[in-house]
Amino acid sequence: MWRQAAAEIFPGVGFREPVQTSDLVGAEKRLGRTLPAELRELLLESNGVVGQGHVDTVWSMDQIVETNLLFWSDPSFAQLYMPFDALFFFGDNGGGDQFAFVQQPARPDIFVWEHESDSRRWVANNLRDYLDRSLRTGGDDWYQG
Repeated sequence: MWRQAAAEIFPGVGFREPVQTSDLVGAEKRLGRTLPAELRELLLESNGVVGQGHVDTVWSMDQIVETNLLFWSDPSFAQLYMPFDALFFFGDNGGGDQFAFVQQPARPDIFVWEHESDSRRWVANNLRDYLDRSLRTGGDDWYQG
């Protein structure tokens, strides 16, 4: 379902081998959180999605785990930015801004965290909408307007 949907939006989209269910369970254990359902489904079809300009529109499972653990625990981030506890990062624009599900309160919406201003704002209704907007438009600033 996810591969087909992404390929319909952008025929040049790149996929990886699917993640095994046991790897997802291990990742959730490391994170201490359950992955958003849509992201879990996508990762079972492809361990990430590569969009236009070779941007990791959706990161690999390993990158998702490592980035979130870093953002949730790095003391230097706590001094520079508002807390990241409510966000679950899963992709970026290739230029430093990152995309995340909001987990507190749990909802399917996607927000962008803009690294230069520490702003967080809505950009998509759910993962499908995010893929549609980011893969169709291309460029690293599709969410800027």
